[in-house]
Amino acid sequence: MPSLFEKIYGCLAASNIASAMGAVVEGWETDQIVQKYGVFQQLLPYSHYKNFGRPGSGRLRPAGTTEDGIERQRLMCTAIIEKRGRITADDLAKVWLRDINPDYFGVQMEPCDEILYNLVKAGIPPADAGRYSNFLGIVSFARSCHPIGLINACNPEQAVRDAWDVGRLYQPLHGYGLDWSAVYVAAIAEALKQDATVDSVISKALEFAPAPVRREIEEGLDMAARSKDVFAMREPFNKRYSGRGTTYAMSMAHEVVTKGLAIFYITKGMPKDAIVGAVNFGRDTDCTAAVASGLAGALNGVSGIPEEWIRTVDEATLVNDYTVSRRTLRETAQGIYEAVKAEMKKAREWAEEIERGIISGESV
Repeated sequence: MPSLFEKIYGCLAASNIASAMGAVVEGWETDQIVQKYGVFQQLLPYSHYKNFGRPGSGRLRPAGTTEDGIERQRLMCTAIIEKRGRITADDLAKVWLRDINPDYFGVQMEPCDEILYNLVKAGIPPADAGRYSNFLGIVSFARSCHPIGLINACNPEQAVRDAWDVGRLYQPLHGYGLDWSAVYVAAIAEALKQDATVDSVISKALEFAPAPVRREIEEGLDMAARSKDVFAMREPFNKRYSGRGTTYAMSMAHEVVTKGLAIFYITKGMPKDAIVGAVNFGRDTDCTAAVASGLAGALNGVSGIPEEWIRTVDEATLVNDYTVSRRTLRETAQGIYEAVKAEMKKAREWAEEIERGIISGESV
């Protein structure tokens, strides 16, 4: 059974690998992937943002290079590691202003993030920035918020509260964007329990889903249950989700998180299987894979993830001049693990203080 550290490491490693692998075929149709690769399962060089015209945009990224979603994840990790505990929207915003180079929007980070960064830089309170997002319901926070679940290990209720706080940097309170994020962090926090199972993780995610979100997840899980394997799932999901023609049409939280949970379910929470299954799904492959495999890594740990994949991502990170953090996956996992232990120490001290008060009161 994996230790808590191995689960944290597994979550971060799987989501980073999945993002780097999925970025190669991001936006492709399923048929395109099948025709070119059969089953795609490689970390390859790729290019993004070819039309932005900024220095570094459109560059050929080395195999294993992660993308904008992991930049968001890394900023959250930095804030948690430096604070040694749970963070607020204000804590994360301070890291934004210090660590983000605004010249790298459209190079390593998405234009949708640039809008929010500029609002915070201009003095808008961080907890209000998300209400001005132009992209209601986008998956940008939900696919990156693994650290919020990790720092609240085994405490899904607190993870949900933190998602609604930190997430206000990205999305308004309406429009379901934060509801999908809350569902996901609850699942991550639940998966870190020693006795967690695929079913218990899914059940905990559904517990925090409002009726429309719950209904969509259950319909996705039903499609998974009626499919013989993760590859057979693609046809019914492609019939349901096929939006095109608007900005970020394939990157809405309701589609990506539903797919991610269904892939997690049908692959029985095995990280490598979740990565490979998700990057072969088509459409927003990097986000879908980050959701499915990050959750699988949190449940089953790092042991089933190929060491070569971890090494390739670490090597690409160390030479990436545009990233917000060059910590290796293990270093990041160790930092989060230490922060979790610091939170546990605070919780014990709080419980002891309450207990002393109860004992004192009962003796009167």
